[in-house]
Amino acid sequence: MKPQDKQAYLEEYELLKKKGKPFFPYAVLKDSAMALIVVVVIIAMSVILGAEQGPKADPTSTTYVPRPEWYFFFLFEVLRVIKPPELVPIATIGIPTICMVLLLLLPFYDRGAERRPERRPIATTAGIFTIIAMGYLTFLGATSGSPTEIDMEVAPQYEAGKEVVAGAGCLACHKIGENGNHGPGPDLTHIASRVPRAAIIRSVEIGPGIMPSFRDLPQKKLDELSDFLSSLD
Repeated sequence: MKPQDKQAYLEEYELLKKKGKPFFPYAVLKDSAMALIVVVVIIAMSVILGAEQGPKADPTSTTYVPRPEWYFFFLFEVLRVIKPPELVPIATIGIPTICMVLLLLLPFYDRGAERRPERRPIATTAGIFTIIAMGYLTFLGATSGSPTEIDMEVAPQYEAGKEVVAGAGCLACHKIGENGNHGPGPDLTHIASRVPRAAIIRSVEIGPGIMPSFRDLPQKKLDELSDFLSSLD
């Protein structure tokens, strides 16, 4: 911006500023009234509609599927995309922090005086990209399947057993491929190369160590589970 244009802009700004309404009490009163309306609406909705009550929490359950609140779905989806354990800190801390810092620094590397979006390409592009990225990741997080699903290609005859393993809560203590947790149970990715089918069935029924017993599973599901685990060599 040329010096004469900047001076004209500042003079016009000062003139308009003097003609405007003061922040106090005009803006404060308006914002306070709006805040009061929002609070009244929230109170009315809580009284009339009530709060949804889910089932009583069971701390001993191994089949509970945790889900974040909807406004964290985009971060949840980033963590689902970046699955290797060594990259989890990058997904949970690195990427969100870098994106936030870049947005906070936006006024410093886009110092144009224009306020019209089409004349602020850097700021406009950054804002649109952020909205699209968060919206898309939120949609994927909201419509994604259960985080206990096993992302592994298996033969059709083992699909039923894979679903049994995923739904039985095995991934809470075991890891299969890129899904599940590193302990306290052993990695089951190649369990068939170490443990025979009969021993797998016995472990599922008895529950060695701290592992719970799954002897109450129907025989059909127990067979499907054993067939799937026996195929992981």
